[in-house]
Amino acid sequence: MKGSVRFENVTKKFGDVLALKPLSLDITPGTLVTLLGPSGCGKTTTLRLIAGLESATEGRILIGGEDVTHLSATYRKVSMVFQSYALFPHMTVLENVGYGLSVKGMSKSEVRDRAEAGLETVGLKGFGARLPSELSGGQQQRVAVARAIVLEPEVLLLDEPLSNLDAKLRRHVREEIRQIQQRLGLTAVYVTHDQEEAMAVSDRIIVMKNAEIAQEGTPFDLYDRPANAFIADFIGDANLIEIEVTKPGTPTEITLLDRQLTLPLTSHQAGPARMVLRPHHIQLSRDPAPNHLPAEVTYAAWLGNSVQYTLSTRVGSIFAIGAPQPLPFRQGETVHVGFGLDDVRLVPA
Repeated sequence: MKGSVRFENVTKKFGDVLALKPLSLDITPGTLVTLLGPSGCGKTTTLRLIAGLESATEGRILIGGEDVTHLSATYRKVSMVFQSYALFPHMTVLENVGYGLSVKGMSKSEVRDRAEAGLETVGLKGFGARLPSELSGGQQQRVAVARAIVLEPEVLLLDEPLSNLDAKLRRHVREEIRQIQQRLGLTAVYVTHDQEEAMAVSDRIIVMKNAEIAQEGTPFDLYDRPANAFIADFIGDANLIEIEVTKPGTPTEITLLDRQLTLPLTSHQAGPARMVLRPHHIQLSRDPAPNHLPAEVTYAAWLGNSVQYTLSTRVGSIFAIGAPQPLPFRQGETVHVGFGLDDVRLVPA
């Protein structure tokens, strides 16, 4: 199917180093899928294998149903947007966007028309005569996107495309990239190590760790139903608290310190586990209540849109986020920590 990407047990070795363990994945046409993970996890290697910039050691790679495993980058119907923009500084914006079309041997008039249409698509109509140095970082990145999409690729590849931008501009440009991808119905594979960025732009996220897939799913799936402690901690902040599952099933009974809690979820195995509590689910009060844990505020910060606390408790350090208001709890103060049982998730110990 046009725009689909399929890996069948693909591995990649650099000498004796296994950069990618046997990997199988399917990317549906017209979706934006993000490869997310810490440095060295294999996400950029996977992207370069799709692009044809690296060759697979074993396995098959299919794009649009066609086996491209041994096909060079030149003949693959993909375009790549690089972290560094990779614009030619001596060329105008229009010449940069049309460069790939010129290499293909198109006429000057067709190259100009398609390049101007590409600039209009990314909101840079009228910028064609400028040099890259006369543009902001965000505008340069949009030029790089325009240069990629005018080639009409089956798959658009984006390698850390926003890492050179400041935080506010990153948010703006990622929204633009997502809107362009949806408007054109492009299949896009996006690489980042930024969890918030991945959740903001993706239809699906593939989280990688140690050269293999740790978990994949929608942003909501990964956040609300993490498969393990690594995913829980990597996708958004999480407090991981050691507990004991005393009665698995639905509901599940657990022991937290000397407290017995009944959770409205399903578990399959008794024994040690970890309770996942998101910081914004933590409830703080000065008055004790059943099942609340006493804690000392070791850090408190007002950040304008939220209040953040670090709390010392018998189950370890807990990170909490409260509503934006003047600091109700101060460093050194004793508080009581509570949470809704519906908000608790469990992962293996």
